[in-house]
Amino acid sequence: MSDAPAPDFLHVKPLAPYAADWRRTRGRLFTEPASPTRGDFQRDRDRLIHSTAFRRLAHKTQVFIPLEGDHFRTRLTHTIEVAQIARALARGLRLDEDLAEATALAHDLGHTCFGHAGEDVLDACMAPFGGFDHNAHALRIVTTLERRYADWDGLNLCYETLEGLVKHNGPLAGPRVPLGRRRPVPREIVAFDKIFPLDLELFASAEAQCAALADDIAYNAHDIDDGLRAGLFSLDDLRRVPFLNRLLAEIDALHPGLERVRAIHELVRRIITRFVEDAFSESARRLRLAAPQSIDDIRRCEFAVVAFSDEMERAQKEIKDFLFTRMYRHAAVLPVWRSAEKIVRGLFEKFFSDPESMPEEWAQAARPCDEAGRARVVSDYIAGMTDRYALAQAEQWLGGNAAEKPH
Repeated sequence: MSDAPAPDFLHVKPLAPYAADWRRTRGRLFTEPASPTRGDFQRDRDRLIHSTAFRRLAHKTQVFIPLEGDHFRTRLTHTIEVAQIARALARGLRLDEDLAEATALAHDLGHTCFGHAGEDVLDACMAPFGGFDHNAHALRIVTTLERRYADWDGLNLCYETLEGLVKHNGPLAGPRVPLGRRRPVPREIVAFDKIFPLDLELFASAEAQCAALADDIAYNAHDIDDGLRAGLFSLDDLRRVPFLNRLLAEIDALHPGLERVRAIHELVRRIITRFVEDAFSESARRLRLAAPQSIDDIRRCEFAVVAFSDEMERAQKEIKDFLFTRMYRHAAVLPVWRSAEKIVRGLFEKFFSDPESMPEEWAQAARPCDEAGRARVVSDYIAGMTDRYALAQAEQWLGGNAAEKPH
């Protein structure tokens, strides 16, 4: 056992004055009695884990690649990895770990089957009816589509968890939205905001910002891992990215001739460590600059307080650019995307023209609707499908090449 003192961030310390406090939550849409054993953010975390939508993540693709295997990420394993990193960031910054975890667990609930391929084509199908946005759909899941409780639809989550789900990537409206990211707020979010205002022009809590940064860290590191395992690129290819080249040189110096599988893991763990360490130092700098004294000071700040340094932002962009060309748009991946898109489009057209083909609860929901309402019901149904359920539905309703399993 080492006699060296543990780093300061490993000690459990009192929460910062700007941390979220479940005892001062802004509440829920429907008032509930307090739990004698759990704080409100713990309850939200538990409700998310026990939801149907969360279980479906186990069979939804994270990045759609042309190989099957038990070692590639799914939406569920990605979400668990994000939650772990979000908790680490929250602890190091003296924030509420339960809220950071709850936000991380909710952040991908709204994704469709077949990764971004499924989302892109569903958005195109829904273009005449307001489009499809996975964050807006996640909000619908936790406020409407989950039907578990006797007294309300949805999970009745706290304000702080809902604002994190909707705004973990930053404000959606107003001057705090960077010019390059300004776009209409999805109508589902606008509609809910009228009932339960979420201050769309303000930042979410620092805990939600931890979840957003954790998402970036996790998918950059693990898409590299999955891409290497799938044979879409090699370790030598990664040397073209300066940040990754430095890490690989470090591994070579410490472990000459290291076998490939261990070298991959050494690279992935270093990517995560470097980004987390940078997030700690840059966020501490920003917090000193902003000097917030409350969670509302965090919300009203003119910039995100949990962030990467400019240098690490550049490294992240380099990684994303590499992955876009060498993984997401790889020649072996594009036919798989096209097959997935064909299935989702075919299912949408089938159920929109013949809603009675859907299971009874969905057909019943569509019967009284106009075209826009029927399209939203169909979209909700398809967005909830796992990859394998979508394939089974395609085989049942589409037949022929449209139902062919992507490979």
